[in-house]
Amino acid sequence: MSLLDGILKNIGGAPDDIANLAAKVGLDPKLVEKAVATLGQTHQMEGDTVELAAEKTGLDTGVLGKIVEQIGGEGSLTEFANAIKNDPKSIMGILDKDGDGNPLNDLAGMAKGLFGKK
Repeated sequence: MSLLDGILKNIGGAPDDIANLAAKVGLDPKLVEKAVATLGQTHQMEGDTVELAAEKTGLDTGVLGKIVEQIGGEGSLTEFANAIKNDPKSIMGILDKDGDGNPLNDLAGMAKGLFGKK
């Protein structure tokens, strides 16, 4: 079970895990996991959480808005943000799959794959 799955299980009304959340929004679970982690990161930043996450992931704000809605809204993102603050290396492993220290290329690659671009 991933860190994010553990958090989802503790949020009332949210899907129990990333796989269920992905099914509800119609996306690949790995992409949803990255999106949720990025939303947790951007929730800590100045500005609109969803718009900042869209810039980082390349995902549409509408898709990210659905994910936020499914996990219980902006308030639930605080739990993800705290988890990231408390254990940043666990989230970096989710975001930076190729281990090059730059999670943005991994996120952009997943977003391109979502829209059939290679």
